[in-house]
Parts: sequence; C-alpha cells; structure tokens
Amino acid sequence: MSEASPAGGGKGRERSRGPSRAEIQESIRRRRAELRETLEEITVRVQPGTVVRDARSRVVSAVDSTAAKAYVVASRTATGMRTQFVRPDGGPRLDRLVPVAVVAVAAVGLLIAGSRRRRR
Repeated sequence: MSEASPAGGGKGRERSRGPSRAEIQESIRRRRAELRETLEEITVRVQPGTVVRDARSRVVSAVDSTAAKAYVVASRTATGMRTQFVRPDGGPRLDRLVPVAVVAVAAVGLLIAGSRRRRR
C-alpha cells in the first residue's frame, strides 16, 4: 500500500514557521515605544503638582455638584413655601398668612418676656 501524497506533492509545500525575524523586531520596537509613552505618562501623573491639581479639580467638582444640588433643593422648598402662602393669581393667602404671623408675634413676645425676666 502506498500513502496518498497531498495535492501538489510534498516538495512545494512551505511549513508555517510563525513571524519572521523582521516582524519580531518590529513588534519589539513598537512595544518599547508604547512602554516609553506609558512610563512618561506615569511620570507626569505622579508629580506632586499634577497630583495636587487633580485633587483640587476633584474637590472643586464635588463642591460645585453639592452646591448645585443644594440650590435645587432650596429652590424647590422656596417654590413649595410660596405656593402655600400665595394664590395662583399672585395674591396672598390670608387664611394661611394670618396664623403664621400670629405665631411669629407670639414667639417674639415670649422671647422678649423671657429675656426681661432673666435681667431681674
């Protein structure tokens, strides 16, 4: 029995060896360049001035975000309070304002009376 030879015979067939020497050298050159860039970026990032600048910008961003949220809450609260004491046509709601005014005057009166008693 004879073995069947591959089409075209065995002599003309090339063996796959992988990347050539030039391809390997080019790959090493590219990786070194990438590594150099990465190391330069790390060097810049760990400099004290860069670290301080980054931290400062994060703090400013957090404060801005907090202030914006506080403004929204205050605005909603003020709008809610306004709707409690002002009619849609813009006039005051006396049925709600008068009791609040009476309580405020009573509280101020009690504070004044309390401070006069302590002086004696």
